[in-house]
Amino acid sequence: MQIQDTLKKIAIVGGGTAGWMTAAALAKVLGPHYAQIELIESDEIGTVGVGEATIPQINIFNRMLGLDENEFVRKTKATFKLGIEFVDWDRPGQRYFHPFGPYGVDMNGVSFHAFWLKLQTLGVNDSINDYNLQAVAAREGKFMRAQAAAPNSPAGKIAHAFHFDAGLYARFLRDYAQQRGVRRHEGRIVDVQLNLDNGFIDAVVVEDGRRFEADLFIDCTGFRGLLIGHALGSTYEDFSHWLPCDRAIAVPCAKVADPIPYTRATAGPAGWRWRIPLQHRTGNGHVYSSKFIDDQAALDQLLAGLDGPPTAEPRMLKFQTGRRTEFWKKNCVAIGLSSGFLEPLESTSIHLIQSGIAKLLQLFPDRGFEPADINYYNVLSAEEFDFVRDFIILHYRITQRDDTPFWRYLRTMPIPDRLQRKIDIFESRGRIFRENEELFNDTSWFAVMIGQGLRPRGFDSVASSVPDDEVIARLANIKATIAQTSRRMPTHADYIRDNCAAENEPA
Repeated sequence: MQIQDTLKKIAIVGGGTAGWMTAAALAKVLGPHYAQIELIESDEIGTVGVGEATIPQINIFNRMLGLDENEFVRKTKATFKLGIEFVDWDRPGQRYFHPFGPYGVDMNGVSFHAFWLKLQTLGVNDSINDYNLQAVAAREGKFMRAQAAAPNSPAGKIAHAFHFDAGLYARFLRDYAQQRGVRRHEGRIVDVQLNLDNGFIDAVVVEDGRRFEADLFIDCTGFRGLLIGHALGSTYEDFSHWLPCDRAIAVPCAKVADPIPYTRATAGPAGWRWRIPLQHRTGNGHVYSSKFIDDQAALDQLLAGLDGPPTAEPRMLKFQTGRRTEFWKKNCVAIGLSSGFLEPLESTSIHLIQSGIAKLLQLFPDRGFEPADINYYNVLSAEEFDFVRDFIILHYRITQRDDTPFWRYLRTMPIPDRLQRKIDIFESRGRIFRENEELFNDTSWFAVMIGQGLRPRGFDSVASSVPDDEVIARLANIKATIAQTSRRMPTHADYIRDNCAAENEPA
């Protein structure tokens, strides 16, 4: 067995959310004696900074760092998130909710969804949302964290995420990382120097001539992909034939009411608009396809839908949905937008950063850079992107909307075979199978499929092992328990005020 030649220096190129999440995680896990970690970024280069909504997996990252959640919420002016409300996706005037946490409880080894579908055939016509505490609490403007003292109650299983200011989040993690030994260097990269013998990156050079060598380079340069793409030639697989939105306009507006504990995504003629409530403002944006609407019309639609007056100039972003064919090449790993981009419809951008970091730590290299490890990282990363891609395509594909050319294209376009199989099996008996630890579970798929009007021809036949009257009684009890639990919860605004209000917010 060979003696391992461990890394001596790691260079993270680019800051923002991806760079500072990476720096914080490596500093925490590797400790102060493993390798010197340096981050090179330029204040001249802006960050995208629109990924202000997250999913519950971010709690794993925060716990790994050992963060105090109340301090984290205060410093980032965050609010809590229980899910996403989708407006006008199936058809104008219709809305549904994609909640965190499961619906009901499984019974007799059968998914709860099957019993709810059976219930609808027994003359009970109710909403699937009534069986999810996060959905009910969001509807009523309530929030609290999971109660460890009540593990058998719905209150003991509350799943939550956050809305936060992405710039403040990067600053928060920058302070965390620098306190643990990460060195920050200011400078704009003007050259990437490759080793002539093996094609690895030897160094990056900034405009004032400083040269930064490292054993491992992590590309957090955003859409530019300065290292992984321009220098090393990892190609980009284009998803725009399935996800044609290629632009976004972001603008904050004044807070005019207490923040709601959920994100809102409202479909429009050629895309969709997000609304993300923070403690001090509301984040807004319009994701759209330039093939179906011009920039001025897209901006007009965004501004017309704001709750309050804008507090900054709108920012335009251009992007191409897709991913790298190689996320890790030679001695360079792409994290964040340099690795690929999927529109933020399901708030997955920050999770994909987190997941990339986690896989890197699981397959962390020495200076030998084993090809098998690199290949496995790339296989896992590509698969994860593709699973998330399919889930986002689902929102566009199963719709009754045909009121604009944009929607007519989407509802009739060919889709990936794996996604079509998921739709087919759901239409048969309402079954959903989670494949290869894909990010979104059966609750998420069920929420979107039912929410957007897809109805199976039947339900799992094993659910018939429970008598009809027992199904009615059990589900009525679950619904009543969830309603009662929500009534006992504080309002979202009160919970923030009492636990984690930002310092410049009134007590």
